Amino acid sequence: MSAPTAASAVAASAAALLRELLSDQGRRDPYPVYARLHELGTVVPLPPDGKHAAIVHGHDAVGRVLRDPGFAVLDGDYLDRTSTRWREHLAVQTMQNSVFHAGGDRLARVRRLFGQVFSASRAATLEPVIERIADRLLDELAAAAEHGAVDVMARFALRLPSDVIGEILGVPEPDRAGFPARVKAFDAILELGQRSFRELRAADTAAAELTAYFAALVAERRVRPADDLVSALAADDRLPEPELLANLIVVFNAGFRTTANLIGNGLHLLLQHPDSLAALRADPALAPSCVEEILRFDPPVHFAVRFAVHDTEVDGVPVPEGRTVLILTAAANRDPARFADPDQFDPTRTDNQHYAFSAGPHYCLGAALGRAVGRIALPRLLTRFPRLALAAEPAARHQFMLRGYDRLDLLCGTAS
Repeated sequence: MSAPTAASAVAASAAALLRELLSDQGRRDPYPVYARLHELGTVVPLPPDGKHAAIVHGHDAVGRVLRDPGFAVLDGDYLDRTSTRWREHLAVQTMQNSVFHAGGDRLARVRRLFGQVFSASRAATLEPVIERIADRLLDELAAAAEHGAVDVMARFALRLPSDVIGEILGVPEPDRAGFPARVKAFDAILELGQRSFRELRAADTAAAELTAYFAALVAERRVRPADDLVSALAADDRLPEPELLANLIVVFNAGFRTTANLIGNGLHLLLQHPDSLAALRADPALAPSCVEEILRFDPPVHFAVRFAVHDTEVDGVPVPEGRTVLILTAAANRDPARFADPDQFDPTRTDNQHYAFSAGPHYCLGAALGRAVGRIALPRLLTRFPRLALAAEPAARHQFMLRGYDRLDLLCGTAS
């Protein structure tokens, strides 16, 4: 078989696997597709008429692309060249104005403004706050559990990081309950694959409501400042108002949804692996390594997209200037060339260098805080409820971005 024919065959196989990944079954359980991609190599080309030039899924290749300045996020300039109507959608505009799609000096400026608040040292100082909020919510959960099964996502996993990030930013506690539904609608625009007009319209509505909320909060803090991040940013003129509001929205959204899914995904995993659950319950010092394995094995984010700034290649696969690559970070986390027994959940795993928080310039701002919340929340919940059990299997997950359970009904029996 000639080289061009061989490359075409690989591209056809990769395209078939991508279609399978985006199918209902692929969305429910993408890991068999990831395993078959690994059999094809570290990077696979896609047909020239496809949306992406290649899929990058090998661990080392993913790390190189995420760190390579020759690959950039899909910023406004890129969308202006490739799309015609993106500016009609407020949700897309909001994302484009945020750190999520920023590059160069704009990215550096935003990361400087937010970075110290979300640093590892700052996360460590916040641990007493996280513990206080967690204990309060666990008290409320225990009271609710006396009447039967409880949705731990709604009552604990979402509320804990929402309250933590809410205190950091300065979002008043009574306002936080209105965020999850709006955030879920807004975040739908990030999903892999096509979005329906209905989803775009719901995202735009949520973006308008979130923008109005933070605009009012910024205005209030300019008049009556408090000891919070919104007050500090409101007094700072380094971010234009649209960027300020967009980043407040995105940082708050990501600050609680990814961590909520870490907790929910982790709880479900531990309940499926009772030996690991028992070990963590007996020794909370295992929490850091357990959190890392949850993030590797079942991460809240499965992919990223970048475009080539110039003609380049990744592991021998050419990527022409302007073409995008689909980066499957969750597949990299299951790369058998990097992880022994990658499909085995092993909280004792060492050297666990996963890409749950991405890598390079867009490494997650809230990684340290998310880890802190996870390692505090999980052992506390397991200790408080020694007879924790699933009340029912949760509904299947269909998303790759912010992948988590909508509800997780548990029986939270305490010791008799």
